[in-house]
Amino acid sequence: MKLRAALCVAALSLIAGCATEQTSSEFKPDVNTTGDESDARSRARIHTELASGYYELGNLGVALEEVSEALRADSTYGPAYNVSALIHAELKEDRLAEQQFERALRLNPVDSDANNNYGSFLCQRKREEEGIRHFLAALRNPLYQTPDRSYVNAGLCSRRRGDLAGAEDYFQKALKVRPNQPQALYQLADMFYARGEYGPARQYSLRVNQMGPSPEALWLALRVERKLGDRNAEASYAAQLKRSFPESREARALAAGQYE
Repeated sequence: MKLRAALCVAALSLIAGCATEQTSSEFKPDVNTTGDESDARSRARIHTELASGYYELGNLGVALEEVSEALRADSTYGPAYNVSALIHAELKEDRLAEQQFERALRLNPVDSDANNNYGSFLCQRKREEEGIRHFLAALRNPLYQTPDRSYVNAGLCSRRRGDLAGAEDYFQKALKVRPNQPQALYQLADMFYARGEYGPARQYSLRVNQMGPSPEALWLALRVERKLGDRNAEASYAAQLKRSFPESREARALAAGQYE
């Protein structure tokens, strides 16, 4: 289930978002609002939206059926190939997934959602340079409504290949677009913590926890405060972690005293 988890960039894989190692929701159906959508295109769009919903629920068989219906209605509807690619990637059918991403981008090379999703697919397969090119292609579209997602994904991809300066730059750019981007805040806090720069790590971890704590964010904040010697703040984060996420991996690490 790795691709779906990674594509969730801030909860649901295609429509909502999630934080920490979560990459953002990448796909939005192409909705025509001009009133002149053809019947075939309308059917393709509706079946694609249904496919994305079933994909979110993990019902991949029905999702594939809906994609097939979408493409029978209109074989030139790019978002259907985008969703199809995500489904095949989830099924570990990488060759088919890549073919579908490429088909979506042949139909619309400036489709930011398809570029973003394809970039995530490539980065997860250790093809980071190719992946980052697709994130940057997504960002070149002036109509892209959620560029912070691609900046975050480019940052994650850069960090994965060891380009920490590049990763930090992308995360900062995400925050310029969306100042409370949770994943960018978490990643910057984690990077500063890893470098031993606990003051900036505290600033970013405080901001991400103010937006709604996760076990990962609380655990990071707890360890930052431990390094800074603030036992009261450390105890407060520990209490929140145990109370809100008692079964989490982080709560188990806390109970075992395994801070690193």
